[in-house]
Amino acid sequence: MNHHLLPPLVTALVSGGLAPALLARSAWTQHAPRLAATAWAALGVLFTGAAGAMLSQLLLPSPTGHFLLSLLAACRPWTGDSADAGLVLVVMAALVAPLATAVTRSIRSSRRRRHRHASTLHLVGRRVRGIPATVLDHDSPVAYCLPGRSPQVVVTSGALRTLTRPQLSAVLAHEWAHIKGRHHLPVAAAEAFGAVLGPLPLARHMRAQVPFLMELAADDRTLRRCSPEALAAALYVMAAGRAPRETLAAGGPSAALRIRRLVGPRGPQHPVVRGLFWLFVWAAPAVPLLLACCSL
Repeated sequence: MNHHLLPPLVTALVSGGLAPALLARSAWTQHAPRLAATAWAALGVLFTGAAGAMLSQLLLPSPTGHFLLSLLAACRPWTGDSADAGLVLVVMAALVAPLATAVTRSIRSSRRRRHRHASTLHLVGRRVRGIPATVLDHDSPVAYCLPGRSPQVVVTSGALRTLTRPQLSAVLAHEWAHIKGRHHLPVAAAEAFGAVLGPLPLARHMRAQVPFLMELAADDRTLRRCSPEALAAALYVMAAGRAPRETLAAGGPSAALRIRRLVGPRGPQHPVVRGLFWLFVWAAPAVPLLLACCSL
């Protein structure tokens, strides 16, 4: 085996299998959800880079396949090494194109579904004074948001009848937190990554964890204005509600875990510091990859 293949191989194994399993079980992620989502994105980028370097090593067993700088130099038109340059471009395009295409399709598909849903709401929804949301007549207590260019929050009449005023304020603040944080974008990216690389542990865990982390991030932003008790009570009431697939809802299957987080004991005293430490530990496999591929 080419000894230069070992660093990207180890990096791909760690970032694609070992690190995701550890990150999915880490307690600090629930107390620093935005940092945890960044860690998932970093693992995705690290795995993609390692897989690209590994394919280049396999397809280019010549000295130009040993160093990233040499590969980049081979792409210069004045070197005359057009065969290696073309092969490198084909390898990189073959790896990146499916991911980029899947992310684009996921975002566009969600946007089309939200547009159709918004058109329906324009016909059947109504406005109520003092409530910054579109009211939909339905007995089930449900609240969700439609992000995008013309964002809006939707709440059912059942939720208005069931929730107290503080609970309703917490639910609406949660949904607007999704919109202001543009949480639909990382969720769409995780869905696309999981669709392309479904059997991979990284893709499977990312697809499950990122939407949950976005809900936690919205909860944290809601707590700046509302009490944990009001938000927890509202989540309990709306836990069984079912929102459209293209939306981000206040209830859903993660409600029980979020309620426990809101009313349970406090987590790590310094979750961000702990998260940065583990992020540094998991990024350590990138060091041999950089040393092998970026030799000066």
